[in-house]
Amino acid sequence: MIVRTLAAAVALALPVAAQAQSMDGMDHSQHQQAEPAIAGDAPPAEDHSKMDHSGMDHAQMDHSGMDHSMHGMAMGGMDMKGFVGALGSYSMMRDASGTAWQPDSAPMWAIMGRLGGWSTMVHGFATLIHDNQGGPRGDSKTFSTSMLMGMAQRPVGGGTLTLRGMVSLDPLMGKRGYPLLLASGESADGVNKLVDRQHPHDAFMELSATYSHPLTEGLSGFVYFGLPGEPALGPATFMHRFPGMANPEAPISHHWLDSTHVTFGVLTAGLATKGLKLEGSVFTGREPDANRWDIERPRFDSWSVRATWNPTANLSMQVSHGFLKSPEGLHPEEDVRRTTASVTWNRALGPKRNWQSTLAWGRNTHLGGDHSHPADAFLLDSALQLGRWTVFGRAENVDKDELFGDEADGNPLAGQVFNVSKFSLGGYHSLPVGKVAFDLGGLVSKYALPSAIRPAYGSSPTSFMLFTRIRITG
Repeated sequence: MIVRTLAAAVALALPVAAQAQSMDGMDHSQHQQAEPAIAGDAPPAEDHSKMDHSGMDHAQMDHSGMDHSMHGMAMGGMDMKGFVGALGSYSMMRDASGTAWQPDSAPMWAIMGRLGGWSTMVHGFATLIHDNQGGPRGDSKTFSTSMLMGMAQRPVGGGTLTLRGMVSLDPLMGKRGYPLLLASGESADGVNKLVDRQHPHDAFMELSATYSHPLTEGLSGFVYFGLPGEPALGPATFMHRFPGMANPEAPISHHWLDSTHVTFGVLTAGLATKGLKLEGSVFTGREPDANRWDIERPRFDSWSVRATWNPTANLSMQVSHGFLKSPEGLHPEEDVRRTTASVTWNRALGPKRNWQSTLAWGRNTHLGGDHSHPADAFLLDSALQLGRWTVFGRAENVDKDELFGDEADGNPLAGQVFNVSKFSLGGYHSLPVGKVAFDLGGLVSKYALPSAIRPAYGSSPTSFMLFTRIRITG
């Protein structure tokens, strides 16, 4: 199943570079005239001319000023004929990571094409980053992140089959990942917990198959399987949201909101209408192990449920709850209950201009072990595209209890909960060349820390990143 899914998604998608459809300059009126996509004998997907396209002018979406910093789907201004929503009768512009939704008006970029009966898409990037994290616990490193994603979709048996494959060379950065002050939540070598560092992602980030079928007029049922994949828990992963696409660093709230985005063994089923989606998943609770190049054995020992509502083309809201069985290999006795809620708002402002913001909250409640208490995280992400310039910012407030190890380590601060805040501001300039773009940018971060940990971190540490990136835009 793994090999077939990857071969079908990536191998079918890559040839479109030679036969990709033209995607430049498609205005709103052209989008309205596109033929409605119909899956077999199923009730027709909504005619685009009847859809609520408020704030969704694809002609106003620039392909040059936006990025997908780790992985995901990005398409904009292309001929959408042949594509439908992976989960039901809605615009595929709504589909984000796993089975998550984003606003219909969100910008997306990729090379689109057709191969036989398949509609195909390919997207990817490579980013070179110089990272300097300030203060006594800071560090510096120059490293690269990358991603290649392929998708293939076709009608099957009156429904729609969507295959997706996503790979990365992130393991090449090493098991210590990259420096990131106040980050915590996973081990990459199976021995040491990463603190003040962000782990590298696995080489195989998603190998998934989704099948949806209409049940009644406007109502579809769907099934999603991934090895790896993403369960129905949390908002769309930060790398799939517009601000996270712009910002090359991971949020320090990642393990409160969307850390399950690479899970080895996910089965999700649900129902979707034009604006509402209800779904549930069974999945593997354990985070990826020290071997970042392999495919791990699924366990299906955890579960989650999520409700998502897209009331307009510019808004997507979700609430979710899940049980994660023994997520951390260094603390196998600890389970986690995670609850999240988020709102993502997007607005196309004009030619080559777009603004998106996400407000999210997550709570981890540890069951057993030394961390049996709830911990909250709040995140506000925003990015504004102004032609070839994109500016982005992020504010986070998180309860951290792993910054000084476990109580057995002997540090008097070990196991204590500290409420910390981080504020980042950055931007980049894009140079489009054909179906790719070159970005050059940077960001700076400041922190608000409780007095008890300032001797360790410094009274006012400052961090910065400089980056250059090449990415597929279509």
